Amino acid sequence: MTLIYFILILGAVVFVHELGHFLFARLAKVHVYEFAIGMGKKIFSYKKKGGVTEYSIRMIPLGGFCQIAGENGDFEEEEIPSDRKMCNKSFIQRFMILFFGAGFNFIFAFILLFIIGLCYGSISSDPIIGGVSEQYPAYEAGLSEGDKILALNGVKVSTWDDVLWELDLNKDKSVIFKVEKENGQVKEITVTPQKVEQDDVTDYVYGISRSTTKERGFIVSLKYAVTKTQSLFKMMFNTVKSLFTGGVSVNDLSGPVGIYNIVGTQAKAGLESIIYLVAFLSINVGFINLIPLPAFDGGRILFLIIEKIIGKPINPKVEGMIHTIGFFLLIILMIYVTFNDILRLF
Repeated sequence: MTLIYFILILGAVVFVHELGHFLFARLAKVHVYEFAIGMGKKIFSYKKKGGVTEYSIRMIPLGGFCQIAGENGDFEEEEIPSDRKMCNKSFIQRFMILFFGAGFNFIFAFILLFIIGLCYGSISSDPIIGGVSEQYPAYEAGLSEGDKILALNGVKVSTWDDVLWELDLNKDKSVIFKVEKENGQVKEITVTPQKVEQDDVTDYVYGISRSTTKERGFIVSLKYAVTKTQSLFKMMFNTVKSLFTGGVSVNDLSGPVGIYNIVGTQAKAGLESIIYLVAFLSINVGFINLIPLPAFDGGRILFLIIEKIIGKPINPKVEGMIHTIGFFLLIILMIYVTFNDILRLF
């Protein structure tokens, strides 16, 4: 069942991403050769009689693509009319085609989070402590249920996700909690986490938890979806920034094998956890694709902006070579991350 969930979850996230590219290409009247889910050899394909686009499912359930005419310049695909090629469309049309792969991922995640709020109720995102375990450092230091966390080590926090992020960055260090007590008094309390080892896994525990009280209703669910989408987007931004500043190591990243293990864990927790995981991965995929690096949609958008600034097209062969190099570097990173995921299994 974990394998089935894994394929369905990745398939849904990739489908939504490629659907964004596809629909905006069609809106701009750009020819689309193929809309594919998965990579490798085709195991199923369909082309409507008299249609122009082939729809396919491929053997390896990782990734997908939307093959668009003129995406790599006007030097190929001679049989396609010039006005049906992406490279000959306006700046805004090309930008929309490139951006709305990620854009659809964000919209998809928002809808899923809204559904969670409607069907299962919404937990407040406010950084308020819902429980303090007496046998752990937070209780001994003076933190209490109902305390609102304002900052950690001087870094302001506005959601519980912010709290988790800062604690994870400082997981083996003392943290200064700036909290507002229920009586309105503001205090700074230093908490040193307790080292806990279980099943050869080392963890650092503060002994606090969030409130699990759920609210229901359309407006509450809408607010939850907005706040949670913003929070997950911020988390992705902080993760990428920390990769460059050293706060997060490449060894901390997870690839397909790591995601597979997470899917198995979330599946045991129930449907709500699976839906949340799909939303989380959808925002991840969307955000990563907008990073302005070669081989990503963000890299292509960057070239498009440069073209707009200098007032002339960039040599498509040069751009294609840069994207190809970026793609191979991405594959190397994926292999490295997957190797680390496998090592974690043992």
